[in-house]
Amino acid sequence: MHTRALFLPLLLLIAAGCGEARDTADSNDPAAGEPAPASAEVRVQAFTDARIIDGAGGPLIDDGVVIVRRGVISQVGTAGEVSVPDDAEVVELGGRYLMPGLINAHGHVGPGGDRSDIGEQLEIYAHYGVTTVFSLGDEAEVPPGERWSPELNRARLFVSGPSLAPASPDEAEAEVARVIEMGADWVKMHVNASRGRDTYPAVIRAARERMMPMAVHIEELADAKGVLEAGATLLAHSVRDEPVDEELIEAMLEREVCLTPTLTRELSTFVYAERPDFFDDRFFLERSAPDDLEPFLTPQRRAAAESESAQYWRNALPLAGENMVRLHEAGVGIAMGTDSGPSGRFQGYFEHLEMEMMVDAGMSPGDVLVASTGEAARCMGLDGVLGTIRTGVWADLLVLDADPRDDILNTREIHGVWTAGNRVR
Repeated sequence: MHTRALFLPLLLLIAAGCGEARDTADSNDPAAGEPAPASAEVRVQAFTDARIIDGAGGPLIDDGVVIVRRGVISQVGTAGEVSVPDDAEVVELGGRYLMPGLINAHGHVGPGGDRSDIGEQLEIYAHYGVTTVFSLGDEAEVPPGERWSPELNRARLFVSGPSLAPASPDEAEAEVARVIEMGADWVKMHVNASRGRDTYPAVIRAARERMMPMAVHIEELADAKGVLEAGATLLAHSVRDEPVDEELIEAMLEREVCLTPTLTRELSTFVYAERPDFFDDRFFLERSAPDDLEPFLTPQRRAAAESESAQYWRNALPLAGENMVRLHEAGVGIAMGTDSGPSGRFQGYFEHLEMEMMVDAGMSPGDVLVASTGEAARCMGLDGVLGTIRTGVWADLLVLDADPRDDILNTREIHGVWTAGNRVR
């Protein structure tokens, strides 16, 4: 049975309302079935004179128009194909590039168990054009908040709760039940040399029995094969110990399992051995003050970045990129993910750095854009709901002053960001 076919209907149902109070506005979510009757005043927007990048790898639409009703895209086409409603609020883009907001398929919010500033973190993500975040493995229960309101003014959040670490297979069922009760959208666990190898079959089995998608942190090829055989839905990091082989590729294709490469996670372990160049990047400094950077310039931080462990990850990084490219070229789905959120992995900025590293590893800018939008939505079970510029999809939009297909660094030339049609930058 294909994993995506098994989990997609349930994930859409969960995404529409699990763990949050639903109001009438939320019921217009495309994933929630029949929409509620429209209110007397429905906000209508027309984004005009756009060069549309659809997030699915389709051809550029010149002189494009996107009509948004109550936060959802209702029409897409050229100016000759789409009429602007008389009551529409017109957003004239002057030939700029309009694409879906970025999706981080593997990030974190509330690091260290701190829930106090989750809203601010989601605002930072949105400021950088990251309009959806999957927080995979949090030290505290993280409420997803309101995700499907037409008034949304920050990034959408999907959560897994804590990364599971049952002491024995017998505890797996209770651990999975606990995160479901917390309102989790996914189940997450670590599998590596230090933990998880004895218990992952039981955890994955318990998740599948409850129709929950299962993300697994892996590092080694043998573990990747093992968790796939057990029924994992997502590999939450690239393979970093040896080249991927045909056996793994065939298993991922057969089971429709995607990879989130998280190349910036490896980078973060060693980059602070010296002052990183991005500390002087204007784009980075938009949401980072000089005082915020001081903890990363201490002798202690430098020593950690020069440690044996950090050097292991430095040496593993090229192979992680090569394996990502080989999987991509074989047709395996790649969903951009960064592991951002913990100390030294800067939310919002690291997503752009990740895309740059994906291109440097060998993916084309166009393919990286798809991996960061439409393909990420498909991999995470939200195809047709988020991640593309298509009718019926939420209007999470990123407008750029330059073409990111020519140079992935142009994703940093942000003119504006909208979530559910609401401008957040």
